[in-house]
Amino acid sequence: MTAMAGLPADFGYVILTAVASAFMVGYLAERVAFARKTHKVEYPTFYSPDNQLFNCFQRAHGNTLENYPQFLMFLLLAGIGFPRASSVLGAIWIVSRFSYAHGYYSGEPGKRMWGVYGYIGLLGLIGLSVTNALRLLEVI
Repeated sequence: MTAMAGLPADFGYVILTAVASAFMVGYLAERVAFARKTHKVEYPTFYSPDNQLFNCFQRAHGNTLENYPQFLMFLLLAGIGFPRASSVLGAIWIVSRFSYAHGYYSGEPGKRMWGVYGYIGLLGLIGLSVTNALRLLEVI
């Protein structure tokens, strides 16, 4: 298969990983909407002053959104030079966000640490992005 616009032929895996991450974010948003109805937290209230379980749903989604732009940037930058490895690392991060959220949904915020393995994916993407930069600069 030939590369398109100077991208590696396997860059399609990176695109599919980015699309999968959008579905993950959508799923977490849907869980917040469901929790909002279940716990009777009306709009425009963002966090409930008296329903901490709802707040755990909201916070799990919010934390993912706080990290999402960096994830996408590093996924795409790393994917230019290492598309398959980037996709695997991206998939690790995506799955970890489900683990993180479901741990948080328990109402025990400490269980969000179930998703700590996501740092393998994110740090790996950062490392591959830096490696790409150094390769372009012909440092390595």
